Amino acid sequence: MKKVKAALLSIVSNSCLVVMKLVAGMMMFSVSVLSEAVHSMMDLIAAIIANYSVRKAVKPPDKEHTYGHGKYENVAGIIEAVLIFFAAAIIIYESIVKVLIGSPVEFLEIGIVIMGISTVVNFFVSRYLSRVAEEEDSIALEADSMHLKTDVLTSLGVFVGLILINLTGLRILDPIIAILVAVLIIRAAYKLTMESSKGLVDEKLPPEEEMVIRNVLLEHMPEFVEFHDIRTRKGGDQRFIDLHLVMKADTSVEDSHKVADHLELEIRKRLPHTSVMIHVEPCDWRNCPLSDENRMIEIEDKSKSRTKGKKAQ
Repeated sequence: MKKVKAALLSIVSNSCLVVMKLVAGMMMFSVSVLSEAVHSMMDLIAAIIANYSVRKAVKPPDKEHTYGHGKYENVAGIIEAVLIFFAAAIIIYESIVKVLIGSPVEFLEIGIVIMGISTVVNFFVSRYLSRVAEEEDSIALEADSMHLKTDVLTSLGVFVGLILINLTGLRILDPIIAILVAVLIIRAAYKLTMESSKGLVDEKLPPEEEMVIRNVLLEHMPEFVEFHDIRTRKGGDQRFIDLHLVMKADTSVEDSHKVADHLELEIRKRLPHTSVMIHVEPCDWRNCPLSDENRMIEIEDKSKSRTKGKKAQ
């Protein structure tokens, strides 16, 4: 499956970058490069979690999970956000220690090359993950993509910082850059936490998606009287919708079922990965319109009654 392959690509690219950054950071005694290694290590763990979650999320419903496994992706997003916060805390701590104690930065050229490679690789991998996440509506891949987009910015920052250190000789720029990297990481973690938690607390679908549902219903209004009590929620890439449909008083059970089935099909066409539950109910007989066919019969009966009345006179 496409999103499983994308998650695997993220694991491979992050593994290579972790090794490269760790080796370069230890050779250079650079906290900014080592902070990037820690960042990539968290990305690697996040990629492994994303890979596991998308494999679980695509499984069909079973006896224990009758609504499917979509929320595995939301849980994965929360775990990844916690890991990002943890990585940022480590970077800030190490940077403060280096500001207080101080230490030289060596082999700057190696770090510049590694950070340049990291920026380019993560740029293209993050774009690919983001595209697949949008196509497959995957919160786990979107989280992974967000990690790598942050990594692009932080790697670019360290890349520029190492060039400045090389030009100016100001070694204190190294821990300062690392702290700025950590701030960007925390910002990304916060956004990811907010996005992932929506599915866990059964937040309703976005307004534009709810409008799609209402448009489908309004397009078919002649087939029923009204609709109400629309409820929506989302878990992973799975959408769940339920609503009440009020039918005309003389509509048969069979015809009501056909209308409900047709509406469910139309909604699923426009919103993929959707489960729709429609509760059909009769309208109040005192002000309930008849179907077109029965209205015509009623008009004909009244017409015949009037004709017979005139003849009797």
